[in-house]
Amino acid sequence: MSDSLSRPAPSSRTVIPIAVAEESVGLYAAHQKIYPRSVSGTFARWRWALVFATQLVFYGLPWLEWGQRQAVLFDLGARRFFLFGLVLYPQDLIYLTGLLVISALLLFLFTAVAGRMWCGYACPQTVYTEIFMWVEEKIEGSRNARMRLDREGLSAEKLVKKWFKHVVWIGIGLWTGFTFVGYFSPIRELGMEFLQTRMGSWEVFWVLFYGFATYGNAGFMREQVCKYMCPYARFQSAMFDRDTLIVSYDTARGEPRGVPTKAMAAGAAARGDCIDCKLCVQVCPTGIDIRQGLQYECIGCGLCVDACNIVMDKMARPRGLVRYATQNGMAGRWTARQVLRRVLRPRVLIYTGVLLALCAGMLISLVVRTPLKVDVVRDRASLARIAEGGQLENVYRLQIMNATEQVQRYRIEASGLDGLHVASDPVVEVAPAQSRWVAVRLQLPYGAAPSGSHKVNFDVRAEGGEGGGVSEQAMFLVPR
Repeated sequence: MSDSLSRPAPSSRTVIPIAVAEESVGLYAAHQKIYPRSVSGTFARWRWALVFATQLVFYGLPWLEWGQRQAVLFDLGARRFFLFGLVLYPQDLIYLTGLLVISALLLFLFTAVAGRMWCGYACPQTVYTEIFMWVEEKIEGSRNARMRLDREGLSAEKLVKKWFKHVVWIGIGLWTGFTFVGYFSPIRELGMEFLQTRMGSWEVFWVLFYGFATYGNAGFMREQVCKYMCPYARFQSAMFDRDTLIVSYDTARGEPRGVPTKAMAAGAAARGDCIDCKLCVQVCPTGIDIRQGLQYECIGCGLCVDACNIVMDKMARPRGLVRYATQNGMAGRWTARQVLRRVLRPRVLIYTGVLLALCAGMLISLVVRTPLKVDVVRDRASLARIAEGGQLENVYRLQIMNATEQVQRYRIEASGLDGLHVASDPVVEVAPAQSRWVAVRLQLPYGAAPSGSHKVNFDVRAEGGEGGGVSEQAMFLVPR
């Protein structure tokens, strides 16, 4: 046997030595804390105006009275929703559906016109983050002072400022949670129960839940909610186009960046208007550089516009290096009038038309709405029987809901079969904004109708005509 056959066959797999790196690579980048710099200007003032307006409505509305009750109250226990003069019941769910559809269309319309300006000016996350950062600045100082305080070791100054800041934050968060629960439980009663430590377990839970959610989101997570948790940032690109107003950096005017020098005045290559001061980055609440173009993290707050305009004023250069504009407007060097003319494009007009039609329909529906609800339920304990005088009798239970603010007397009548009449008391009194279950007996002369089930109508009308009237169908059983 040859020597080559006696040797084992070489392996077909070639082994290549691989150097293993000693340093591991992290899958996630460490979060870098953002220290936004305060800035004054037109858009900063608009942001604070909306902070005051939204919080005035949110904190003040539950304390507003309408007659003898809370003006806005979603009373889940009693299953009644009070909106000023309106009293809505679960049967009015169609109005909630309409409100959600209108809100969605408003979001689509606003995004198509002006991008994420809702996020930058009126979103609760933005509003409370602005409030919490204002508190932080008042206690810890300016941007540089806050950065210095975080870098230094533990000291008495740091301990006092940090603790005081968090105490104020927690106070704002708990008051926010208390106010939110006040929309679902009468806030004055809730306040008295809180002072007497008699609040129910569910109220305590939701006050703490929303309080610490506000504390965590606005105090710690801040821009991370906008960048990673909010779905709006992800699907906004589907609603953007090149005629949407966004915060834009004028590259043609700003590049190349740099501070002008004497050499440039002597004939060297001139620089753009951007002096690369990075103030636009320092004031950004999400920490992005708007000069890198459109980014999903941008919330359209316009603070970088204010910061850049301040620098342009100091450099004696025209404002608008960073401004609200459209991509087509920047590319075509359009005027503001040309940009606004393109904003009113067919897509925006369709959204506006549908939105106006829905709002008009919902308003008309509320105006002509009957402030009376009636539900008919057969009494299963007694389907059909022979009453005194040889009358066939069916028993029903009616739920009559008074959606007005006055006591109403309702008259119950029945129709649909010859000789059919109401044998029980036909007049029912219902308190304001209350519902009442009533047992109603319908009688029919024996032999007036063939055996089987027959459709009949309950007609419930308010005496005096101010409470409206409704008609509900039911089945009258005639035994064989």
